[in-house]
Amino acid sequence: MSTRLLLAALLVGASVLVTGCGSGDLPAPSTLNAVDPQPAGAAEITTPPQAEGEGACDAEASLRPGPLPRVGAMPAGSPMAAIVANQRLRVGVDQNTYLFGFRDPGTGQLQGFDIDIAREIAKALFGDPNKIELRSVTAAERISALRDKQVDMIVRTFSATCERRKDVDFSAVYYRAAQRILATRASGIKSADDLAGKRVCVARGTTAPAPLFALPKRPTVIGVTNWTDCLVALQLGQVDAISGDDPILFGLVAQDHNLEVVGQPVGTGAYAVGLPKGSDDMVRFVNGVLERMRSDGTWRQISATRLGPLGQAQDPPEPRYVG
Repeated sequence: MSTRLLLAALLVGASVLVTGCGSGDLPAPSTLNAVDPQPAGAAEITTPPQAEGEGACDAEASLRPGPLPRVGAMPAGSPMAAIVANQRLRVGVDQNTYLFGFRDPGTGQLQGFDIDIAREIAKALFGDPNKIELRSVTAAERISALRDKQVDMIVRTFSATCERRKDVDFSAVYYRAAQRILATRASGIKSADDLAGKRVCVARGTTAPAPLFALPKRPTVIGVTNWTDCLVALQLGQVDAISGDDPILFGLVAQDHNLEVVGQPVGTGAYAVGLPKGSDDMVRFVNGVLERMRSDGTWRQISATRLGPLGQAQDPPEPRYVG
């Protein structure tokens, strides 16, 4: 077929297609809304929680530990005896904070610094660190999970504050953190002073919003369910920065090397094991476990293994005991 005939055939075909597709056959304009990729439940926080160190109590003071009972010989009628009778320790933990409480993609198992602390408590109760039931809870669910008896304790980057002590009891502090700022390397954000007019992401139910509200020119604070939600929001440009405790932020950097932790600390964190209100025997027992971990090197070993890769290994905090 000649080039002229081929061109004519193509033009006729195009004419037929156009004629056959009348205006009545054209697709109607879409009425669907654009996809909103923001994490589920993301919303501005307008009222800050109580900051750590505020309030009339000594938030870090905890009951002095007694001698640890022998495995299999928990005091009758004690919370420890009830847990042993239940044949497992139920612990509320995180599964979204890298190297503190996270699900290892290779094994599917929950691992991390907090998980190891929980297993040491199970070992003291049963002689077996695997006699444990790990239940994933969000930061906002920690108090209600204890109050509603869904778990026996919370080991989940849970900072002791006077406000929280109205509802739960705390062990002695087992880890100290500083609250910092996380931003992309090209953002121009180098300190808290650069957050004015910016959108900063935090995990809802944490103490992280409080220092941000105290800044001279505070940013817009966006609350989400988990710290990994903050990471996604930052990667998508929906927020300008994240503010949280430094081990949490360095865990996010380990997942995205385009990010950096910047500036001086804007707040502090004092992690303790959360326990049901009024469970003095259990508080003393957990403090006994933590005391043993400090003295026999277990705490330092766990810290080096879990947090060393983040540069966040430290010596165990000195406890403050009362009673």
